[in-house]
Amino acid sequence: MTLSKKEKIERKLKKYGLTEVNKAKPTPGHPTKSHVVLAKKGDEVKLIRFGQQGVKGAGKNPKTKAEKQRRASYYARHNAQNPNPTIFSPLFWSHKVKW
Repeated sequence: MTLSKKEKIERKLKKYGLTEVNKAKPTPGHPTKSHVVLAKKGDEVKLIRFGQQGVKGAGKNPKTKAEKQRRASYYARHNAQNPNPTIFSPLFWSHKVKW
């Protein structure tokens, strides 16, 4: 019995407790990574774990001076390595969800 691509995706979504593709979910029980997402672009699908467990990002709109500095430091460390990450990279999802 061969599964179709749609069935394989549905199985992975159910296995990892995700509701849909390209939608990140926190994983409090994972030992090292804080989020998981099933990324899909065209026919390509990939499971991606990202984010350090226990560390919160500064959010999209940091309010305090400390949050603004944390966000600036994060981007200084990570964005220079790859300023245009693909949807299949943890960097892309970390920027989108946590920072």
